[in-house]
This record gives sequence, C-alpha cells and structure tokens, in this order.
Amino acid sequence: MPFNLPELTCRLRPAVQALQADLVQWRRHLHQRPELGFREHLTAEFVSQKLTQWGISHRSGVAQTGIVAIIPGDRPGPVLGIRADMDALPVTEENQVPYRSQHEGVMHACGHDGHTAIALGTAKYLSEHRNFAGTIKIIFQPAEEGPGGAKPMIEAGVLDAPKVDGIIGLHLWNFLPLGTVGVRSGPMMAAAEFFECQIIGKGGHGALPQHTIDTVLVTAQVITALHTIVSRNVDPLETAVISIGSVHAGTAKNVIADTANLCGTVRYFNPDLGEWLPTRIEQVIAGVCQSHGARYKFNYTRLYPATVNDVKMANLVQSVAETVMELPAGVTPHCQTMAAEDMSFFLQAVPGCYFFLGSANSNLGMDFPHHHPRFDFDETALGIGVELFIRCVERFCGLGEA
Repeated sequence: MPFNLPELTCRLRPAVQALQADLVQWRRHLHQRPELGFREHLTAEFVSQKLTQWGISHRSGVAQTGIVAIIPGDRPGPVLGIRADMDALPVTEENQVPYRSQHEGVMHACGHDGHTAIALGTAKYLSEHRNFAGTIKIIFQPAEEGPGGAKPMIEAGVLDAPKVDGIIGLHLWNFLPLGTVGVRSGPMMAAAEFFECQIIGKGGHGALPQHTIDTVLVTAQVITALHTIVSRNVDPLETAVISIGSVHAGTAKNVIADTANLCGTVRYFNPDLGEWLPTRIEQVIAGVCQSHGARYKFNYTRLYPATVNDVKMANLVQSVAETVMELPAGVTPHCQTMAAEDMSFFLQAVPGCYFFLGSANSNLGMDFPHHHPRFDFDETALGIGVELFIRCVERFCGLGEA
C-alpha cells in the first residue's frame, strides 16, 4: 500500500466513519442476495426501503428495476448525478464467508453490491447534511453486466426534471490496492462489441478430405488471420483488441464437420476504429472462406461505446481524490482498461467522470480479479467511496455557485 491505512481512514469525516458499520452490513446483505440484470427486485426493494426510511424522495421501477433518488440542497444550484449499478453475474461463488451468495449460480463477482452500498451511504449522509447548493440525483441502475440498463434509464428520462448538469460514478477495482484512486480525462474504458460467425463447408469422412470443404481448417485460418488485424492494420499508436472466445465444430473424431461456429469480442477507444473494424473483420473472413470454397454467415453487435471522461469533471475528481488520499502515490492519473461499462451512455449525454477506487488487499487474500468466483474486496473501501462522493458534491456545487 502507498501509505498507512489508519492514516487514510482518519481523513474521513466523523459522520462517514460512523457509517462504516452500516455500509458493511448493507453490502453483505446485498451480497447474499445477488440478482441478474433487470431482475434486481430484492435489491430495488432494499434500496427503496432505506430511502423511504431516510425521507428521501425517489422513483422506483425505472427501466424495470432502476431507482432514482432526488436530494435537494438548501439553496439553488447545479444538478449532479451519481450513478451506481446493482446487478450481479451468473457465477457460482467459491468464497467460504458468512455472507456468501444464497442464490445458487448467481454472485456479486464485480463489486456492484459495494457500489450500491456506497450510493446508499452517500444518500443517507446528504439527506442529513443538506448544506449544499443545487440537487443531487442518485441513480441506482440495473443490468450493467448486460444487456445494459443505462440506455433504458436515460430513455426513461433520469437525466431530466431536473436536468443533470454533470455525473460521476465509481467502480471498486481489484487491480488497484486499497487506498488508491484511478482517474483520467478522455477514454477510461473501451467500447465493447461482439461478433458471431458460422463457417459453412462440406462435411465428410475424415479419411477422405479431398471430398470435403473442411470447416475446422477454414476456421483455424480465419482465427489466425483475424489476429493480424490489430498487429498489421491498426496504427500501433492506437489501442484495439480482437479476441476469439468460443469455437465449436464437429461431433466425432473421424468426421469432417460441415459447419463451424466462432465468436469473439472487439475492444477499442477511438470511435473511428468502430466504423472500420466490423468491415475489416468480415473482409478477412470472406477472403479466407473464398480461398477454400466455403461460405459464411456473419453477425456483429455493438454493446457499449467507450467510456470517455470530461476533462473538467475528471480534474474535479482527481483534485478531490488528492485531498482524501493526500500522497501522490494514492492517485493513479493514467489508469485505463480495455474492459467496458455502460456508464459510457451517461457520459455521452452529460459531462462526467467515471473512476476506479482501489479495493484489493493481498494480505487478506482479497485480490482476485473481477468476475472470478472468489472475487471479494476490502470493505474499508466503502467509507472511502462515500467520502469521495461527498467531496465531489461539495466541490461541484461550489463550482456551481462561482
């Protein structure tokens, strides 16, 4: 760690320190009851109960299971959105902890239970300390892991009435140690797109390949050729990824399959690549198939655009992080990943910043990567997240008054 943890927690205001036990309790309650995208009924009910208990006006059932809470300050000013995702993953938990998932085959393996707890803690604090200008709109979003809840929430009007002027969000990040923040302006996370391809040939006996069009051979050459796109067609100064995640063909050892299926993912930051990559991928597939006399079917799906932070909002978050973390080692200003997030849709609509909050603690064995069946994080990060959000509110509203 870059500094002593007790020193860091002492930088949290007393009211946030007093929330820590509740934050852990809420997170563990949610962790035991994980739900997949657009099925977060228990989660939404829990969030709504807490907001009602604290007297916070909110709207439920947004984009099926989403919730929007409105917290006005004590004087006019800007509107800041805070977004937290609520859904879990179809993963069977392997952690042997008292709060392990009670829903077989579903697990909070990405930290969204922590995001929801942090947003609840922020809401509770702000409802009790309304000495800020403007309005805070806290967005509890479903289905980040897919098929995506951000866009339906935007279409349902969550950024309107009152109109949101800026938005922030965080992701607990086990690729950074506890006590660090990763933030940058510009592209933070990549666009995520997927493709599926069926190669169609002519099956036959494995001992008589001359009478066949071998789809396994064609598929192997397609895979090799696709991996040359990034290395030989994309500018080396750009960043892109093409990964094949699934290949299926054949049912017997001595039969040449007449069809083969492959699918993969495409990631990039530069939107210009998004217009070109699908065309180039299909060109490569078509060329290889033609050379063997095979045919193909190709389908390309765009999931999320790149997550791009506004310069002013990123600078605001970084300056806040530096006041909480203090030491320069506590803020990583060039943090970037090829993973994707549908926070990107909010950032296309409103100037904002999405940042990473370090949550790994290798001393406790809490450093498994996201989506791993043993994923867990150091819950000390929960209070830090609340403090960061509160200071962003104070700083943003201060900017609104200037």
